[in-house]
Formats: sequence, structure tokens, C-alpha cells
Amino acid sequence: MKTQAILNALDNPDAELSILLTDDAYISILNEKYRNKKNSTNVLAFAMKEGEFSEISGNLLGDVVISLETAERESKKMNVSMDMHLVKLLIHGILHLLGFDHEKSEEKALKMESKAKQILSIAEQIKETIV
Repeated sequence: MKTQAILNALDNPDAELSILLTDDAYISILNEKYRNKKNSTNVLAFAMKEGEFSEISGNLLGDVVISLETAERESKKMNVSMDMHLVKLLIHGILHLLGFDHEKSEEKALKMESKAKQILSIAEQIKETIV
């Protein structure tokens, strides 16, 4: 699924973001530096709409960082295509950029999961990939 299609489905057609596809070593460094967690993860999101300078970012949502190594392991374990798993991770990251947070409460987690499933179903219908 094209990133623009995800943004359109989320009613943010003019939004901008950067996507970094990396390895476990680099995402581990970012995870420790910004989240104080000493391990790799599948996706990180760095929102520009939060913090001291949020009003000057315009349409820039922020950055999504995805570990290809973790994504590949997860896709094999779940028996899904790598392309579709990357789409799922990208959706998850973009939802974080838009303020969704699954770690604050079960209610917020359910809301985020529901939105992710809705967008993922659109992705499955389109049958396009981000890479």
C-alpha cells in the first residue's frame, strides 16, 4: 500500500513523514536513547506534532523507523508476507504520529487496534506495498 493511501484513509492527505528502514542494531540504539529500552523493536515513531516546536512543523507528522530484521522475523513467525507486515508496521507508526497510543490504557489500545485494522483492510483491498 502506498503511504499516501494510508494518509488519505486517515483523513490526512496533505501530511508528510519520513520513513527509515533500518536494522536491529540501529533501532536498538534509538530505542535506548529515546525510550530507555535496551532492545530492538519493530517500529518507532517520532512525532513532530508534540513538544516545544510542534506549531512550526506544518504538515510534517514526523518519522517512522522500522527494523527490517525484526519485521522479517515477525512476518515468518506469523506466516504473513513481508510486504503486508511492513504495511501493518507503517500504519502502526503513522497512528502514533497522529496521537494514538496503545500503552496508556486498554481503552486507547483498543481504539488504536480498531483503527489499524480498518486501515489494514483498505491496504489488503488495494494490494499495493510500501517497498
